[in-house]
Amino acid sequence: MNWMALELSLKLAAWTTVLLLPIGILAGRFLAWRTFRGKIFIEAGLALPLVLPPTVLGFYMLVAFSAGSPFGQFYESLVGRSLAFSFDGLVVASVIFNLPFAIQPMQRAFEGISTEVREAAACCGLSRARILWRIELPLAWPGILSALVLTFAHTIGEFGIVLMVGGNIPGETQTIAIAIYDRVQIFDNASAGLMSVVLLLISMVAISATYLSASFVGRRHD
Repeated sequence: MNWMALELSLKLAAWTTVLLLPIGILAGRFLAWRTFRGKIFIEAGLALPLVLPPTVLGFYMLVAFSAGSPFGQFYESLVGRSLAFSFDGLVVASVIFNLPFAIQPMQRAFEGISTEVREAAACCGLSRARILWRIELPLAWPGILSALVLTFAHTIGEFGIVLMVGGNIPGETQTIAIAIYDRVQIFDNASAGLMSVVLLLISMVAISATYLSASFVGRRHD
C-alpha cells in the first residue's frame, strides 16, 4: 500500500473541494437566477470537462502552465517555481476539471428555492448577504453537500488530468490512481488490488452520502 500516494490524493481532493465551495455557491446561485444572452454557452463551457477527454484538457492545461506561456511565466515569477509538474499545478487543474461536479448540483439546488421565499425575505428587510446566509444556504445545503462529496470522490480517483499536468513524481504528484497504474505495470497485483479496494470503499462512501442527502431532500418535500 502506497500511503504517501493516498495522502497526496486526499490532500489534493481536500484542497480542490475547499476551493470549489465558494466558487460553486457563487456561480451556481448566479446561473440559477440570472437570465442573459450567452448563458447557454457559459453553461456549456462549464460542462465541457464532463465530455472532453481528460488527456485533451490536460494537454491544454499543461501548455498553459508551462514556463513558455504567459500564465506560466507569471506564476513562476510570482512564487519562484513552475506550475507544471507540481502539486500547485495539480490543484489548479483539478479545480478546473471539477467545475461541473461542483457548480451543476449547486445550481440545481438554488433553482429549487422558490422566488417567493427570497422576495418575502427581502420584504422583511433582510440584506442580500443575510438572505444568502439565513435563507438560501440552509435550503440548498443538500445540493451543496452532494456537490462537495462528488468533487472530493472524483478528485481522488482522477488519472488522466493528474498524469498530464503533474506527471508521476513520488511525494509530489503521484496520486493513488497513478500508483495503482505503476503497480500493475510491474505485475504487483497484490498492491494494486489493495489500493483499488481503498478507492472503491471511498467511492462507495461518497456515493452513499450523495444518495442519503438526496433522500433527505425527497422526504423534506413530501
